[in-house]
Amino acid sequence: MDTPRIMIIAGSDSGGGAGIQADIKTVTMLGGHAMTAITAITAQNTLGVQAVMPVPADMVIAQIDSVVSDIGVDAVKIGMIGSAETAHAVADRLEGLSVPIVFDPVMVATSGDVLADDGTIAAFARLMRIATVTTPNLPELRALSGMSIVDREAIRTAARSLADRRGCAILAKGGHARGPHVTDILFPARRGGEREMEWSDPRIDSNNTHGTGCTLASAIACGLASHWNLEEAITRARRFVRIAIHDATLMTDGHGPMAHQRVRQDVVLDQSAPLLNQITLPAGDFAASESFYARLGLRQIVRSAPRYARFESASGTTLSIEAADEIGGTPVFYFECGDLDEWVEMLTSIGVAFERGPADEDWGWREARLRDPAGNAICLYQAGENRRFPPWRLP
Repeated sequence: MDTPRIMIIAGSDSGGGAGIQADIKTVTMLGGHAMTAITAITAQNTLGVQAVMPVPADMVIAQIDSVVSDIGVDAVKIGMIGSAETAHAVADRLEGLSVPIVFDPVMVATSGDVLADDGTIAAFARLMRIATVTTPNLPELRALSGMSIVDREAIRTAARSLADRRGCAILAKGGHARGPHVTDILFPARRGGEREMEWSDPRIDSNNTHGTGCTLASAIACGLASHWNLEEAITRARRFVRIAIHDATLMTDGHGPMAHQRVRQDVVLDQSAPLLNQITLPAGDFAASESFYARLGLRQIVRSAPRYARFESASGTTLSIEAADEIGGTPVFYFECGDLDEWVEMLTSIGVAFERGPADEDWGWREARLRDPAGNAICLYQAGENRRFPPWRLP
């Protein structure tokens, strides 16, 4: 398929962790072409926002017109908008585009600095009416709905009310809630065909969360531009954000940037073909094999001697060694699938025989086993972040 063209309307972050910079990194890593209309220039770093200079509304529109008239656009992501005047001007211009629009209603930076005044927030209503999905965090949901957010039921009531009033789907992000898990809930627009969906994952203990909202919205836009449905687009976008948080390194004492560049092969959801990204090799002499692959330059991420070890290559592909008597003395080739059960059903319908159908394993993977005509062991699987970031990953 052609490269998805994503128009990003947002502010610039001089620290590179959020805003236009995070958007471009996300779109690029997900195979899209990022185009930009910068709405504001900010002086900011991991500690906060020191200065903001809005770009005049007519210049924002000129940027949009310039690229859309020449390059075209498959989806739009809106972030920091700069001013009420710009919000209305952008809404006027985008009303004529029949492409998916993802609106991240940026009001406050991760550091706590305010990035939108009351007039701009009031103008968000127009942008929501043309959006496919709006992605507020809980403080933003409170401001947009005018309702108190005191518990889970209040979140649902506010988000449902907002979706009904504005006519767009609402993805209520739960990162600001307390508890060991982060739960995001999608409330579809009544005009859409989507169902209400919920995603919940263990909270990642990290201070490297600057730009999570920008990144999530841009990743969703990439999925929608590729004609994925909203559920599929959000699923991949959430995985992208989580992997980028997992693999980020602490740069300063503030809210550090995520590691977009480290996501690599961890966001497979494309149904065109499974992805070969893990191989398990038999080890007759476990200690010798473990030492060999470490000296080869691979990074060891799991160690359970004398039975199992897993290594990670620079590309994000993983390789494991396992005691030969545990795996029958032959390699196992692992292909990750976006929807394992769907692939097994399709392959079975064309005569491919499986030794074992899809099953959830204790180590957090869902797997199905088969062999090729030469007898080589094949595993189709789903693991998400548990391939590179299992609970027992080495520090």
